Formats: sequence, structure tokens, C-alpha cells
Amino acid sequence: MSTKETLAPGKPSSSAPITAAPEAVRVRAEPPKTAREASLPAPNGHSAAAAAKLAFGAAWTYEPAPEAKDHIKIEPRHELFIGGKWRAPESKKYFDTINPATEEKIAEVAEANEKDVDLAVSAARTAYEKYWSKLKPLDRAKYIYRISRAMQEKARELAIVETIDGGKPIKESRDVDIPLAANHFFYYAGWADKLEHAFPGRSPRALGVAGQVIPWNFPLLMAAWKLAPALATGNTCVLKPAETTPLTALLLAKIIEECDLPPGVVNIVTGAGKTGASLVEHGDVDKVAFTGSTGVGKRIQRSIAGTKKKLTLELGGKAANIIFADAPLDQAVEGIIGGIFFNQGHVCCAGSRLLVEESVHDLLIRKLEDRMRTIRLGDPLDKNTDIGAINSKMQLDKIRELVESGESEGAHRFTAPCPLPQRGYWFAPTLFTGVSQSHRIAREEIFGPVLSVLTFRTPEEALEKANNTMYGLSAGVWTDKGAKSFYMAQRLKAGVIWANTYNKFDPSSPFGGYKESGFGREGGRQGLLAYLEVD
Repeated sequence: MSTKETLAPGKPSSSAPITAAPEAVRVRAEPPKTAREASLPAPNGHSAAAAAKLAFGAAWTYEPAPEAKDHIKIEPRHELFIGGKWRAPESKKYFDTINPATEEKIAEVAEANEKDVDLAVSAARTAYEKYWSKLKPLDRAKYIYRISRAMQEKARELAIVETIDGGKPIKESRDVDIPLAANHFFYYAGWADKLEHAFPGRSPRALGVAGQVIPWNFPLLMAAWKLAPALATGNTCVLKPAETTPLTALLLAKIIEECDLPPGVVNIVTGAGKTGASLVEHGDVDKVAFTGSTGVGKRIQRSIAGTKKKLTLELGGKAANIIFADAPLDQAVEGIIGGIFFNQGHVCCAGSRLLVEESVHDLLIRKLEDRMRTIRLGDPLDKNTDIGAINSKMQLDKIRELVESGESEGAHRFTAPCPLPQRGYWFAPTLFTGVSQSHRIAREEIFGPVLSVLTFRTPEEALEKANNTMYGLSAGVWTDKGAKSFYMAQRLKAGVIWANTYNKFDPSSPFGGYKESGFGREGGRQGLLAYLEVD
């Protein structure tokens, strides 16, 4: 994915108290103009390019530009959406959802238990048999299109709530998450009455009730990825959002209510892991779709083994972003930044392993460090902010633990000089050089703004290192040779491969992985197949 506003230099936009900023970096040498000049040794033994430093001083500072939120009202308590109605949980329990940028409570959210899940699945089954399966496909398409239009009308509210609840910068919620989510409903509304054309000569049929469990990194977008194709293919749904980011899914439920979908077609139950397990293991669920960690995905696969439930899993990743010497390096730097620091690195397909051809390693790292010095970290609601808050204290602790392991194992750490607000969950953009494949930071999914840099000399070595992982979700290739891009793409063991770009998404393009990154595809015509029986 990419934002419309590129990350630009300046001071942090947070209005919260911040720690003292590091000393300004001063220019010590004018950067060389050619790659050959860059490779010449400097008096200290390093290349001249590596010795060069940039100092922006106060020339590129930004005044705070906070998004207004006084027109947004978040209810203090949220119930479950079951059978077209809002109802209190049978468990009589609620949990707090927290703003990760301030550590303040936003609202209370209902915690569904097994009985609540059973009610939701029963409502979905009734809706499937009584309403949704009997509607003409064209009429189903009208409902789905209506949802898309309503999301566009409420885009500002959705973006602000997504940022408050999840910690991501408002410009990412505004320019990426919400438009993409609405586009997914729009795209699949178009397929609803054309399933015979999607699979010519075959007879596609809906599965029935889909149980869908989504993660906290892209709450509304993941809800759209799950709901839109399921509804277009004639299924009814029970959706379980992540416990740390439930609010936009509940706003979506209000949109669905306003769009007059038949009661029970979409049900939303909130809660933690036990709620998701109850949904996945329910005997009347025909289809399970899960996006999240590989560990939980394995448990889901074990729990439904021996049943007739259809399953798709979109799990973790440790993507290789490969930079060849002939690549446009300045363009590649922007792709690297977007590939790893977008959404604070909370992206399953993040380019968290950077493989750089040895001959341009020093030059690229110098450019990358200079670029990282310009990143603005702070208040997610500030329109100038590039890096927002880490989603939760638990995730922040995981990031810190893996970063400490990188240092203890001998990798060289560079952290951008971003002043950190005193409250909230924050981690400055970081990269490690001198990383070997045995390091934990090169093997384990960090799910944070941390980049591990490795080197290679030949395409074959790059392929061997890129494929040396238990994951297979995504990869990137940077080169000015089209033939080299195709050569690498054909040999990389990853479900999605970008060339001279990174994190680009479109509803018409399928997404999914191999190996321990899961199976099945979401998006495109292929995304329909996950919710159909096709003879």
C-alpha cells in the first residue's frame, strides 16, 4: 500500500509532551554525484557517501495540523450486532478499548461468549435460508453497492475513528484504508450477478454461513475483504473484529443497519480469543476465514480438521525487498520506507528484510538513513505525521524484545532521531545492518517499524536468501531490467511480488501466500472462489 502524501521531512507533529530531541546532524561532506565517486574511500576508511550527513536544521519544520474530531461522537458503550439488532451480551461483560497514542479509554465494548456466538450464527443461518439465498443476485448487488456508497459518505468519520482506535496516522486511514474498503464493496457488488461469467461452464453455489475473524492492523479494510466477497456470492456472515480495534467494525454495522440489509445477513460479535474460537468451532458455520498470526492459524486448522468447513488463512510474513545495483536508488529508498514503515510496520506483507547488492550497499544505506532522519513521528491525528502509535503495549513489548535480540546477536542498529511522546506506545523507525540469516530479526515477524538489512552478490544468492524463510506472503524486486524482474518473480516463493514499487493494492488483484503465510486468495475473481462451491 502507498499513501498519497509521501513521508516528508520536518519535526514531529505530536502536541503531547516529548523527550528531548537528539542534536542536529551537521553536513560534513558534500554528497558525491556519481555511484563511482560514492564508492571511493574517505580518510576514515568508509566511502565518501557513507561519511556524508545531511542537516535540515529548522528549514523543513511543520506546524501541527490536527484533524478536527469535535464533530465525531463515539458512544461510551457498544453492544453486539445480531439479527439486525443491537443487544447486550449474554455474558454481561464489557472490555475497554484504548487509544494507543494516549493510553486513554475510548469506550466499553461488549464481550461475546459462546451463547452470543450461537445466537449470531443462528441469525445468520435464518437470514441465509429465509432471505439472502432467495434474493436475485442483482438485488444483492444493490445492497452491497449501497454499503460502498454509505462508506464513502461517512469516510471522514470512519478515518478518524480508525486512527483513534488503532494509532495509525490519519493520512493513512483517510487515503488508504477507507477508500480501499469502500472500493472492495463496490468491486464485489459488480460480481454479484456475474458469477456464471466468473466461472464459465460451471455451477457456482453459496456455502451458507461464513465465520470471519479479522486482525487489528487494518480493521475496516479487513472487514471489507471478508464481507464483500461473501455477500456477493450469497453467503451470510458472522464477523469477529480484533479486541483492540473493534470500533470501525461496529460503525460498519451501523452502516449495514442504515442500508436495510435483511436482519441477520451480517452479524458482528466482539471479544477476545475465546470469542473467535467459539465462532470458528461452531458446528453450523460452513466457511472460516481468518487473517492474523501463523500460530493462531495453525490452531484454527487443527480445530476444524475432520469437518466439512471450507477454510482460508492469511497469516504472517517476512518479506524480502530486493535491491539490485541497477535499480533507481532514490525511488527504491521511498519504496523501502513505505514498505516497512507504513502503518508502523503493522503489515503482514511488510518488506522487513532488505536484500541489497553489495556494490551499492553503503550508498543505499547512507540514503536510507538520511531519509529516516526526516520521518515525523507523533500524534496520529496530525495530518503531518508519518509514524503513529504502536497498536498495544503487548505489541510494543514484542518489538522491543526482538530489537534487543538483534543488538545482542551482533547486528548494528540505527534508529531515526525521532522524539517520542511521553504517553502512549511508541517505537522509532529502526534498521539493522550486519544481519545474518541466523539472527532472530531476520527470521521472526517483528510486526513493527524495524528493518533488517542483508547483502548479496548474485541473483541466485538473493533468491536463496529471500526464499530461506518459513513464510511466503510477498516480496519486492528493484531493477531497471524487465527481464531480471521476471526472472526473480518466477523463482521467488511468495504469493504477491511487486516490481519497482511496494505495498500496492487493488480490489481486482488477488492477495495471499504460501507455506506458513497461509492459503487461499482474497481480492479479484479468485476471492470469489473462497466462498463458493463450484462444480
